[in-house]
Amino acid sequence: MSPSKSRRKSVRQEYEAEVAAYVEAGGNEQVQRVITAVQGLTRKLSQWYAVSLSEVGLTSGEWSVLSNLALQPRDTAVTPSHLAEAVAVAPSSMTHRLDKMAERGLIERSPDPTNRTRVLVTLTTTGWETFRQVIRESDLLESDVLARLTGPQREQLATLLEKAIAGLDDLSSTRDQAAG
Repeated sequence: MSPSKSRRKSVRQEYEAEVAAYVEAGGNEQVQRVITAVQGLTRKLSQWYAVSLSEVGLTSGEWSVLSNLALQPRDTAVTPSHLAEAVAVAPSSMTHRLDKMAERGLIERSPDPTNRTRVLVTLTTTGWETFRQVIRESDLLESDVLARLTGPQREQLATLLEKAIAGLDDLSSTRDQAAG
């Protein structure tokens, strides 16, 4: 079989090849297995999420805004500059993104009652319903990904990953103290 017609590697084969390369380069095998698995899941899920988002007419950038607004406490409005910083885009790009989302009725912009020079952004009912639809559809996909794990295994995996996330907070504090 010619190289151009060779069979594409499975996700598992790609994972094993990546881990082997990282270990050969001096990485700790246990660490590389975990981190490469998390990155592989993230990469594949991100590809599937992009398709799901396009099916409801959202870009990944619009999803970033929608989810950021949905995660705010109820009845909380944020500024476009806050959103730009939160999703790591230039303020001018955020303005364009918000224009498109407002035209579609996903968000609403209103003057800040305490500072007339600022604008506040909130989710509309349509925006909230779109957020809920994407979450429900994603939950189905994510459940399929985790189908090989039992309920207790899912709970254990969640607990272990939450410990790793707490470790990120600890590491960030340590690095901030060292830098400051």
